Amino acid sequence: MDGVSGIALVGGRGVRARPLTLNSPDCLRSKAALSLAGRSLIEWAVESLHSQGVDWFFVAANGGQNRAQTKAILEHGERLGVSVRYSRTRFDDSNTGSGEATLRCLEHWDLGGLALVFPSDSVFDFDLEAMVRAHRAADAVVTVASVLRSPAEAARKYGVVQQGPDGMVTGFLEKPELHTIAHCGSQVETNAGMYLVDCDRLRMAGREPALAALARRSLDWGGDLLPYLAGHGHRVASFPITRFGDLGSPRDYLTTLRDVLRDAYPMLSGHARIHESSLQLKDETTGRTLAEKIADGTVRIGPGVRIGRDVEIGPGVDLTDSDIGDGVDIGAGSVLRGAACGDHSIVGPAARIFDSFLGAMVDIRSTADRPVVLEDFCALGDEMRVGAGTRLSGVRAYPRLEIHSGVGIPPGTELSCLQDVLRGLGKAA
Repeated sequence: MDGVSGIALVGGRGVRARPLTLNSPDCLRSKAALSLAGRSLIEWAVESLHSQGVDWFFVAANGGQNRAQTKAILEHGERLGVSVRYSRTRFDDSNTGSGEATLRCLEHWDLGGLALVFPSDSVFDFDLEAMVRAHRAADAVVTVASVLRSPAEAARKYGVVQQGPDGMVTGFLEKPELHTIAHCGSQVETNAGMYLVDCDRLRMAGREPALAALARRSLDWGGDLLPYLAGHGHRVASFPITRFGDLGSPRDYLTTLRDVLRDAYPMLSGHARIHESSLQLKDETTGRTLAEKIADGTVRIGPGVRIGRDVEIGPGVDLTDSDIGDGVDIGAGSVLRGAACGDHSIVGPAARIFDSFLGAMVDIRSTADRPVVLEDFCALGDEMRVGAGTRLSGVRAYPRLEIHSGVGIPPGTELSCLQDVLRGLGKAA
């Protein structure tokens, strides 16, 4: 849309999402660089907004890894047909939160007109033109994109928007307890972390002594900047959007991935679901192509499946609601439902992988007589190895660990190092 810039917030350390946000046990992967259905989250965001007319993007990054990894993906935007600029490294030392980073970038780039501030760790589907109309009609300094959720879903997880009789925002409840919002009806408006701002008026607000002092201490968007604006006479509106996908934890990631694969986000649709190279690849067991096995029913590809390049799939495999990265091997008789397999992972024969995430180059050493079972939102980091006969439920394991067969890891365990694995040892169930 003419006159609307995009400001991407790329910060944080992705603690809740680990091991998805780890390249190695001691090296962070920016949330913006997380892959979802074959593309990084920051690419999805930029492509989606570019399709609605946003051509100029500014990355408000915090930390060298966030900045460098985002730039490695987007560069300066030429590949995507946009322009991308990055915040200065020197800003990191005085960064006190996403709100401070936004205000500093508005001043540094001398931005005017309208800008959409958006998170780089989420996916969304909304009508930007309609949001701009609502923003202008409300004469707002900031319009908050909101998502309607039940009180039970919002409690302790999302910021809740409070409104006055005129529909303007009067305050925010940051991750409230259920009992404080249970009386609000069947749905409440939750903050989606995306904001349409009047750059000139927000910059003027940022120069107010009280807000400038707050920015020097702590200024996140949801917890600090929005409450300040609403409480000091600045017009803040809200605009319900169609859909917003959180990817802040392995469970959220896999839930959103399922929605994306089922085309619940029309703005993210339209990409090939099974790459031609995989359709024509023959497996070593039968010497037949995937296309042939799909045609005769010896491989079942259910709804909500994406398969990348050069994937080898054995006979008897059953895939539903799953994303399979490039170069993956899936052994005969394996069943994957609600799974994400990172590039070049190996899934041995007869594996059962349900609602679980595998990073890149994970080796699942399942066999027909000793199958591996992963379930209940397991998340295994890059280059992990899992021995035959292992069964894991809700386990998170950091990159490059090895879990041998015969160990008992309690459900829900987080394994960050070899010592954690050893402490979790018990008799195999």
